[in-house]
Amino acid sequence: MRVPEAPEPLADRLERRPVLASTLAFEGRAWDVRTDRVDLGEAGVVTRDWVEHTGAVAVLALDEDERVVVIQQYRHPVGAFDWEIPAGLLDVDDEPPHLTAARELHEEADLTAGSWATLVDHWASPGGSSEGLRIFLARDLAEVPDGERHERHGEELGMPVRRVPLAELVDGVLAGRLHSPTLVIAVLAAEALRAREWEGLRAADAPWPARSPGRSAR
Repeated sequence: MRVPEAPEPLADRLERRPVLASTLAFEGRAWDVRTDRVDLGEAGVVTRDWVEHTGAVAVLALDEDERVVVIQQYRHPVGAFDWEIPAGLLDVDDEPPHLTAARELHEEADLTAGSWATLVDHWASPGGSSEGLRIFLARDLAEVPDGERHERHGEELGMPVRRVPLAELVDGVLAGRLHSPTLVIAVLAAEALRAREWEGLRAADAPWPARSPGRSAR
């Protein structure tokens, strides 16, 4: 009796279809909007408006008591002060993503970390945006000395920073009280990996083939 072969693990296939025409429809401060005519082969030619994004990183910082560092910011499109994890755009040329994440943790939470790993990668909204986001797990946390702290301005001025048990955040996500997609993904991924005693974490500089290519119109 022939034993059926085990199926290959599911994996997204990176295969960009031919773009017949591309127009910069809107140039923004942080990202642009493009209009493309895309050849889908037998499915024909379609027109797609999409956000051309630099990509971003985020940090799930976990302390020795398994509390997660969260920040609260006003997000105008949804009209809410939502709880998030520290994050920022990949907008510094040639800066490795894990160093961008370390800078954001320093600036937004006044913390450094002695241990870094890749927690999970995701696309923020693949039907309408090129934004790829890598979430890092940071541990062995230490406070930044007062004289070396980042001076916050604008929307970050007076930004609340809290440490919340991971289990409490999981409850908040499942109860529908917390809505930031990056926080939701990070918290549930961390809970799953914690149950595995963190087996499966990737290195902080692990390959990232699905990373955003960046903004082409400059």
